[in-house]
Amino acid sequence: MDFLTLFLIYLCFVLAVTALLCLCSGRKESFLTRSVNRASQVLALVIPTQLQRLTHRALHRLFHTRSCLFMVLHVALQAAVFGEYTWEVFVYCWELQFHILLLLLPYLLLAGNVGCFLLCSRANPGIVTKSNAASLVKVYAYDGVLFQRGLVCPTCTVEKPARSKHCSVCRTCVHRFDHHCVWVNNCIGASNAGVFLLYLLSLTATAGAIAAVTAAFLIQVLLLSNIMHGTYLDAQGQEHAVEIAFLVQHLFLTFPRIVFMLGFVILLTLVLGGYCSFSLYLALTNQTTNEWCKSRRFGGSPHLPSQPHDRPLIYKNIYSKGIWRNLKEIFNPPTVLERKKK
Repeated sequence: MDFLTLFLIYLCFVLAVTALLCLCSGRKESFLTRSVNRASQVLALVIPTQLQRLTHRALHRLFHTRSCLFMVLHVALQAAVFGEYTWEVFVYCWELQFHILLLLLPYLLLAGNVGCFLLCSRANPGIVTKSNAASLVKVYAYDGVLFQRGLVCPTCTVEKPARSKHCSVCRTCVHRFDHHCVWVNNCIGASNAGVFLLYLLSLTATAGAIAAVTAAFLIQVLLLSNIMHGTYLDAQGQEHAVEIAFLVQHLFLTFPRIVFMLGFVILLTLVLGGYCSFSLYLALTNQTTNEWCKSRRFGGSPHLPSQPHDRPLIYKNIYSKGIWRNLKEIFNPPTVLERKKK
């Protein structure tokens, strides 16, 4: 029971931290941000100045400049998971006569995911330049709250189209800016938002498929080894928990790498599934991550933002056109000519 208790505590802790990060990430001055700032101030009193500077430079290098480090980490994690899946799970499942299509499903999903990954990382996200700024300004209307007409980017020295934002990492303005993704080392904008959504869906499906096949294999092993019998099937109460702990320990000692991989891909599936759900919500409501985060500063209201200036600004999403048209716009972003026809 001790092993199972520690395992559940560890799993709950990881899930709680992940949920806390997701909930607090969109707040301007969240409790998490204030806590980190206060902790940094306390640590600054005991950490040498040179070490602080080195840490700041390393963090700035990782998260505020374009770097292939996370792309390499992304590929390394996929290689490690599929290496373990191929050399152990696939071989064992083949001996147990699992259906070949079930075993090949993760590889098929991986092929689609790699294709979307390459397209998303190499694509032009919709960079605003002096040559196309005048036409991009006419694509989306200014809502008067999040996006004001006539603003000029001080870095790019071009008029900022509605729904655009200057990316400090790429050092360019991006049309319909969503966010900068370190995993693909590129901004997500009007031109690659659809591919990025497919990338997320395929990555989640890949992790889920590996988790399903691996879990089916471990269950099959338990059934064939006749472990699930006796008091586990007949006893009540605490004996069930003791037997479950014994099963987990047995699997961990027999297939430690497979069990570790299963726990990792299950957690990855849950995290990616939550992020996919959020991304689908944004796509169906025609919002970007940047707009969603900024809109939380304002309250929702049926009134248009063209209200008197002496009242507080209230945000209203003027870009939503219905679920189907919103989803279509992700994969086929509008142009100036299309907007004039409407």
